[in-house]
Amino acid sequence: MLCCANCFGDVGLRDILPSLSSEKGKCDYCGSEDMSLVKPIDLFDLFSAVTNIYEEADDGLGLVQWFRDDWAMFQNPQMDDFRAKDLLAAILDDAEALRKKYRPSDRFKSNRLERWEQLTKELRSRNRYFPEVEIDFARLGELLDFLRAPDFTDTWFRARINSSDSPFAIENMGAPPVGVASHGRANPPGIPYLYIGSSPETSIAEIRPHTGETATVAEFEIAAKDLALIDLRAPKQLISPFSLGDEDKIGALRGDIDFLERLGNELTRPVRPQAAAIEYVPSQYLCEFIKRSGWDGVLYSSSVSDGVNLALFDPSKASPKDVAIWRVEKVTVVVSAGG
Repeated sequence: MLCCANCFGDVGLRDILPSLSSEKGKCDYCGSEDMSLVKPIDLFDLFSAVTNIYEEADDGLGLVQWFRDDWAMFQNPQMDDFRAKDLLAAILDDAEALRKKYRPSDRFKSNRLERWEQLTKELRSRNRYFPEVEIDFARLGELLDFLRAPDFTDTWFRARINSSDSPFAIENMGAPPVGVASHGRANPPGIPYLYIGSSPETSIAEIRPHTGETATVAEFEIAAKDLALIDLRAPKQLISPFSLGDEDKIGALRGDIDFLERLGNELTRPVRPQAAAIEYVPSQYLCEFIKRSGWDGVLYSSSVSDGVNLALFDPSKASPKDVAIWRVEKVTVVVSAGG
């Protein structure tokens, strides 16, 4: 039986497998058509470097579950637990290993997530500009390199609620002037970033309109190929342990996975408007470091829609193209009981 990159859903294997393949066709495991196919055993060295960062433990989890949880692998709907276990057993040439339980090795533990949590509390309530809690900025810079955004669209949108029947002029649809910008998820007060959404609907949802209001939506164009953006939407889907090769590097990266996920949540989690000035401070701190590290902006998931947002540090790198009026027909509220 032969497998393919779609079985795993890993960005690294997507690049590696074609070089190991000698034929193309339908995958025996996930059923994908016209794929570069390989014998599972040919992936032994790649996978053993990853499995070696886990050790046997009676109260642990199976290897397939760790691959799902830590590296977002086997997300293909066709790769249920039975198929995933069968494939991993063939790769490792060890069916017995798939019956055992494991946990991550203690030698790869990281305190970066704990330190970040301590820092965010301090930034919100005790020290804003000279915090006592220190984080490893050198390591954070290395981790950000794993999150370089892949291909993304050139076309984005920004919305403003209309105060009259006339739309805003195109020249008034950019970022606020220096000194006027209020606090945002990414920008400190007074420092303007351009917030743009992946669709008109996303950009309108972000300004939290009321039913019956109209909004001016401006289309912006960016030179995507010339921009270096950090993608904080789903860190695990951008990171491949197989691109590292070295067991110690893989283990160290695994120790920082939860930290990277937490950074993504900083920009996505819902925040009450009346608490935004305080709650946005950690994400502003993070984005200022990202900007200082030479990146052009940050992609993050919208907390009020299914779309994607882009915080562009230099608003001049987006060109306004056109405006249109949109009417808000209905605003939906989803609630749940409890605090």
